[in-house]
Amino acid sequence: MKPVNQQAIADALNLSRATVSRCFTNHPGINPETRANVFEMASRIGYNHISMRSSNSSTKRTRPIFGVLICSKEEEYHRMDYESPGKLLLKGVSEYCQLAKVGISVHFVDPDVHSIQHPEYRNLLTTVGRTWSGLLLLYPFPKPVIDELLIRMPCVSLVEQRSSGDLDCVDVNHYQGIALLINKLHTLGHDRIGFYTKAYQTEASWSLRRFGAYTEKMTQLDIPILERDLINAQPRNIVSLNDSFDLAEERIRDGVTAYVCAADHQAYDLIRELEKRGIRTPDDVSITGFDGIPAPNGKPQLSTVQIPYRNIGYAAAKRLSDLLKKRFGPSQHILMSCQLLDGQTLNKPRPGPLE
Repeated sequence: MKPVNQQAIADALNLSRATVSRCFTNHPGINPETRANVFEMASRIGYNHISMRSSNSSTKRTRPIFGVLICSKEEEYHRMDYESPGKLLLKGVSEYCQLAKVGISVHFVDPDVHSIQHPEYRNLLTTVGRTWSGLLLLYPFPKPVIDELLIRMPCVSLVEQRSSGDLDCVDVNHYQGIALLINKLHTLGHDRIGFYTKAYQTEASWSLRRFGAYTEKMTQLDIPILERDLINAQPRNIVSLNDSFDLAEERIRDGVTAYVCAADHQAYDLIRELEKRGIRTPDDVSITGFDGIPAPNGKPQLSTVQIPYRNIGYAAAKRLSDLLKKRFGPSQHILMSCQLLDGQTLNKPRPGPLE
């Protein structure tokens, strides 16, 4: 078995051992993106850098260390066909921490684990977790986990977590993004616009917020919302991934001319599966996403909104730093603006029924 050390990280990323070492010591000459990649790889192979010794062996130099917990299956996070939003957020976190001389300790946690009393969390918190000054949370977490973590240390989430009002967070303005997309579709002449998302292991609060924004904007424009055109938007009507594609095909043949997808990866998957069923985007149906990730190889550039991931990561790390100085103030929810990205997946509504 290969040893888990800094050389293993260097080999995996095709970097020098010195570059990896400098990442863990906040060397100012290291690119924040490189540093983020090193921390991510360290988490993947199980390497933890804890030692903070000064040149005087009898004393220790103390500096804050931010734990970064990524609530995701590693295989999903590291999908090769789409760029992970988590990686972009981590780059922003790394950028702030490098400037502020803050250490980072990155770890994946299983979305199926709903208590920090579980061995996965207990082992983490009783080992490297003892060095953390605070926590940054990437992706939605089960509510019991958030509630227990908040008791232990300051926490900032990089996504709004549903039903966790005392949690500080930095996120995108979901309403603004969805409103930009629906305005665009409305301008093109669409008046039968559905909403599409998929089921997740942990409740995807960001998807619910985007659905809420869809409902508000559609109502504002007086565009009818038909329940049968909503796929996986309501807990009582959750279907499997393959069934969701079948339902989308059925609704498009029934008259839906556009689908607003809750995320880019959902939109690209939907476009691919509809094409297998003989439905072309955007000739037969317009599709929008939400994220702004680069198009997969061979796929059209999606019409979507660009989330300022690096800015969100940077601001969340700064907010956590501020909490260390004044922990027991009111929590803050910081929502950042996004912008419309015109792509190749929108068109005017088709003139007649889909054959």
